[in-house]
Amino acid sequence: MNVENTESQMRKGLLELCILGIIQKEKEAYPSDILEQLKQARLVVLEGTLYPLLTRLKNADMLTYRWEESTSGPPRKYYSLTETGRKFYIQLKQTWDELSTAVNHLTTTI
Repeated sequence: MNVENTESQMRKGLLELCILGIIQKEKEAYPSDILEQLKQARLVVLEGTLYPLLTRLKNADMLTYRWEESTSGPPRKYYSLTETGRKFYIQLKQTWDELSTAVNHLTTTI
C-alpha cells in the first residue's frame, strides 16, 4: 500500500473546506493569497489545482468574485463567499469537526 497516495487523497478531500475557510476568514481572497496561506499551512497546492476548484465553486453558487485593477499587471479577481457558500462552509466545518473528533478518539493510544 502506498502511503503517499492515501495522504494525497486525504488532502484533496479537505481542500475545498480549507479554501472556503480561508475566504470566509479573509472576507475575500485573491488566488495567490489563498495559495500562500495553504503553503504556510503545509498544504502545498498548485495553481492548476486551485483555479478549476474556484471555478467549480463559483459555478455551484458558493463563490462570487469582483475585479480590481492592479498597478503591477492585469486586473485581479477577488473571491468571496455567497450566502449559499457560507452555509455550505458551515456544514463542511461541522462535518470536519465531527470526523476529526471521531478519528482522534479512535486513533489515540493510551
